[in-house]
Amino acid sequence: MNNKQGQTMRNMNDNNQLQQFTFNDSEVRIITDSKNDPWFVAKDVCIILGHTNPSVALAQLDEDEITKIDPKQFLGSENRSNQAVNIISEAGLYKLIMRSRKENAKPFQRWVAHEVLPSIRKHGAYATPETIENIINDPEFGIRLLTELKNEKDKRIEAERKQAAAETHAKMLEPKARFADAYSASSKCILVGELAKILTQNGYTTGQQRLFQQLKQEGYLMKRNGNPHFPTQKSMNLGLFEIKTTIITHSNGEEHPSFTTKVTPKGQAYFINKYLHSKPAALRA
Repeated sequence: MNNKQGQTMRNMNDNNQLQQFTFNDSEVRIITDSKNDPWFVAKDVCIILGHTNPSVALAQLDEDEITKIDPKQFLGSENRSNQAVNIISEAGLYKLIMRSRKENAKPFQRWVAHEVLPSIRKHGAYATPETIENIINDPEFGIRLLTELKNEKDKRIEAERKQAAAETHAKMLEPKARFADAYSASSKCILVGELAKILTQNGYTTGQQRLFQQLKQEGYLMKRNGNPHFPTQKSMNLGLFEIKTTIITHSNGEEHPSFTTKVTPKGQAYFINKYLHSKPAALRA
């Protein structure tokens, strides 16, 4: 925690004018340092956030999150006292916001993060008296400023929309991916009819015969050696199926082999990922 609140910021930007804002009728004063980073007058923030004992609240900040400034040098007529004024960094501001119990803490954070800071960093102003005066005296300046602000807002909204869409898409795919991975990790081969049931239970409506037909149409199965559902070379190369051979003995003593096509764990993951991301062939016509 900070025990050195008596330090004076050496790199404060002397040329940058004090910027004054209003949040719900409460004053918020901000100045920037030589790196153009914003610093907030601690007293203003504490009033808004309901920190009735600012000394206790500020004592919780780290050393690099708070410092003092000469009010005569930076606040001018805004402060008539000779006593140094505490200012806090953006990180310090968010720390005080998180520790506030007032209902307006969250709206205040959003106002600072989404309106004040982006505008300061991009344009160096946020509807200060000086900015308003420039707009009145120079309409073209006002048009340019408002256009830039609108473009910035549109870009931010579009970025937020894309991020939300990407997160939604990822959440939609996650259960299917986990489901397929689980079958991929299994060592059990299953019948095509069982695969059809799994697909149906997860929103891909099909049945054993329909799935057999679809696998043939898509080149995964074919008729061979009396087996109507024999894996193609393509399927075997991919490791999607295996053939289980069973010797059947008839009542007359004759024996002949029976071939059953089964879906491997790799094949289960393959077809689950393939079909759960599309509609059944019967529905695509």
